[in-house]
Amino acid sequence: MLTLVLGGAASGKSEYAEQVAVEAGGQKIYLATMQPFDAECEARIQKHRIARREKGFETVEQYTGIARLRLPKGCTILLECLSNLAANELFSPSGAGQDAGGEILRGIDLLCAQAREVVIVSNEIFSDGISYDPDTERYLSLLSGLNQAVACRAGRVIEVVCGIPIVCKGRGPR
Repeated sequence: MLTLVLGGAASGKSEYAEQVAVEAGGQKIYLATMQPFDAECEARIQKHRIARREKGFETVEQYTGIARLRLPKGCTILLECLSNLAANELFSPSGAGQDAGGEILRGIDLLCAQAREVVIVSNEIFSDGISYDPDTERYLSLLSGLNQAVACRAGRVIEVVCGIPIVCKGRGPR
């Protein structure tokens, strides 16, 4: 099953998604997409590593090109997060550029074909009503399209608000 977990910054979405993956059982793969560009990124990465330390995840760092991954059949995959992956594919020299959306969706489909459970974390960053520069607008358009496409494919869509999971599609695992 594919589960999409959405939420704003510090909403509790990552912790909730980790719990969904743990409850799914089996071999757990944490697919990390945040590139460690600076000390702030390193601190966030370390925070997530500490949070999942005792949960039995094997970490695979893949910043672009998730379609190239070959993971154990029947595993549980936690992709953290779609927002970073979209930025990496769109702006990184190793990314897909203009085909970022198609490349990411192909990768998600291939992950779903390999795994028993795929949990994808993404950000809800569309509520501020601010106009941005063209590159940021292009990123926002890409991410909103990806969120919608993944939500259509997903059996469950859950938004986490202030640590409270709100089921938008399907049934929550708890």
